[in-house]
Amino acid sequence: MYRNRVLRTLLVLLLMFSFAFAVPVASGQRRRYHRYHRNPEAGKKKAAKRIGIGTAIGAGAGGLIGGRKGALIGAGAGAGAGTVYHYHKKRQWRRRHRRG
Repeated sequence: MYRNRVLRTLLVLLLMFSFAFAVPVASGQRRRYHRYHRNPEAGKKKAAKRIGIGTAIGAGAGGLIGGRKGALIGAGAGAGAGTVYHYHKKRQWRRRHRRG
């Protein structure tokens, strides 16, 4: 009877210690990262900002040079330049962060 109680107590202690040692080992495992990383230069907000800034600069410069008509032409040219700049930055990031 005493022997059964000792064995049961040892079994319970063994189980408790096995859980105590198993938890830190499982939490210390390395995280698995995604294979592909997100391009921080390719967001819609960033595109809108770049195109908007290009439009504003183009409209300002065109307005100083040619009045209202110049502002419209400058805004169109600035929007186009902002779009080209955005695509350039996206591709530049992809070229610099190739997997290979």
